[in-house]
Amino acid sequence: MNATASGGIPQKAGLVDAARVSNLSVSLSEGAVSVVGVAAAGGGNPSKDTQWSIKSMVGCDIFHGRWVKDESYPLYKAGSCPQIDESFNCYHNGRPDHAYQKLRWQPNGCIIPRLNGTDMLERLRGRRLVFVGDSLNRNMWESLVCILRNSIEDKSRVFEASGKHEFRTEGFYSFRFKDYNCSVEFFRSPFLVQEWEAPDSAGKKKETLRLDIIEKSSSRYKDADIIVFNTGHWWTHEKTSKGKDYYQEGNRVYGELKVIEAFHKALSTWARWVDTNVDPVRSLVFFRGYSASHFSGGRWNSGGQCHSETEPIKNETYLSSYPPKMSVLESVIKGMKTPVAYLNITRMTDYRKDGHPSVYRRHRFAAPERQAPDHFQDCSHWCLPGVPDSWNELLYAQLLLKLHQRRA
Repeated sequence: MNATASGGIPQKAGLVDAARVSNLSVSLSEGAVSVVGVAAAGGGNPSKDTQWSIKSMVGCDIFHGRWVKDESYPLYKAGSCPQIDESFNCYHNGRPDHAYQKLRWQPNGCIIPRLNGTDMLERLRGRRLVFVGDSLNRNMWESLVCILRNSIEDKSRVFEASGKHEFRTEGFYSFRFKDYNCSVEFFRSPFLVQEWEAPDSAGKKKETLRLDIIEKSSSRYKDADIIVFNTGHWWTHEKTSKGKDYYQEGNRVYGELKVIEAFHKALSTWARWVDTNVDPVRSLVFFRGYSASHFSGGRWNSGGQCHSETEPIKNETYLSSYPPKMSVLESVIKGMKTPVAYLNITRMTDYRKDGHPSVYRRHRFAAPERQAPDHFQDCSHWCLPGVPDSWNELLYAQLLLKLHQRRA
């Protein structure tokens, strides 16, 4: 069992290949102590305190903690990043409060470093970081693009390698950081397995989900240096939750299959693909867990709301129960031969009922439209700047933790 579900990157991940001096793990093993200090302090020489913060993360569950106010946040100025989708751009869409941008994740018992964009770009020099999953992973991808872009003085050196046209036709989006010869990419794959069409009893084609086939773009990212996967929210939609005449394996379309069983089958297909196709010497693999939603008074399509929320939950007794699907995910990861680092952000996001776009998902909505009780609100995705920036800080912290473990 080489996987981890509690925050540390497994020791085996990204082992140095002596024949490949440009391997990702070589860059992760250089300049460890000095970079830790710069990352945590925001510049200058490393201090004993910042070195201790990295050491303290060994054995620390960085996914359990609390949100604390920090006036030095956000990591990039609201309204400064043109790469943010309109649906995530709450500031541009007229959200009047800003306190949700000023919260930092603080784990219990240890400190995670502030994400230093310049340092992370140096680690990505000549490499690919790929996000694969649903629109919540797109949320995280856009966050990282903005954080890294903010560290570059000449913004014209950051450009779309593939843009909206490719995303519409192929579900692929990529930004390239020219000075570092690196790319940060997103592949849309809400289930990680292949959406399909199968003939029904009348000979007409109907949509199915092939639980036994990995999604079609997988060959394009299997050799990436860092891959961050996710799936989750689409498994709560009507077709998937009912599971009637929708799930398929081989030529068999299940008349009915429980969503938790289908989820397990799909993740097992993904796990087999990773174990067979991803080289753990070359690549680091992450899986980001389920991000909490906060619909009140209904679901996403039935009047659920969160527009009045401006403060996070502060009492953990009000948090939701742990999603059963994430227990399935943890079980699958533990059974893999490829090391997978689990970004368990479920609990930390559950506190943040204040961080969703809600009625501020479109700029063109007038105030009366926003307040209409039956108007669709987005209480699943997150405003940017906002919560996904902290997910990327956790990703960065795990990379630094791995660096420390190698030099210990």
